[in-house]
Amino acid sequence: MSEYRSGLGWDVHRTAVGRPLLLGGVAIAAEFGLDGHSDADVLAHAITDAILGACALGDIGMHFPDTDPRWKGADSLKLLRHAVELAAAQGFTLVNIDSTVILERPKLKDYRLRIRESLAECVGLPVECISVKFKTAEKVGPVGEGRSAEAQAIALMQRG
Repeated sequence: MSEYRSGLGWDVHRTAVGRPLLLGGVAIAAEFGLDGHSDADVLAHAITDAILGACALGDIGMHFPDTDPRWKGADSLKLLRHAVELAAAQGFTLVNIDSTVILERPKLKDYRLRIRESLAECVGLPVECISVKFKTAEKVGPVGEGRSAEAQAIALMQRG
């Protein structure tokens, strides 16, 4: 008998001039990027947390603490891949991902397929199992003022 579990992930990073803007491993043309200990890929971080959460394996900070110099500038897709491997070691396989990036600018619609393809390759799923949506914050709060970006994700895992 199969067991299904879902996990919820969320992440936020401040915007920063002079840093790359990476979402799901894809470089986005922008005059700013996101600040963080790793490459600050807010979408990959949210998905990583969703997978870890579904399998009751903690969160991204437990596995890749920002106090550890090994993760300075780390490729967030490697962190995501490691979460998939940890889940597999517990007998879980990833079924699908649904995610949302909240960013006031730039517009991201032209990047959707590339981001989905990048994430699908990273986690070993067909692209049709990866959903990436884009929202603005309607100029409200830190995201709406362009001071930060957020991402949310749900991962469905199956064991058995």
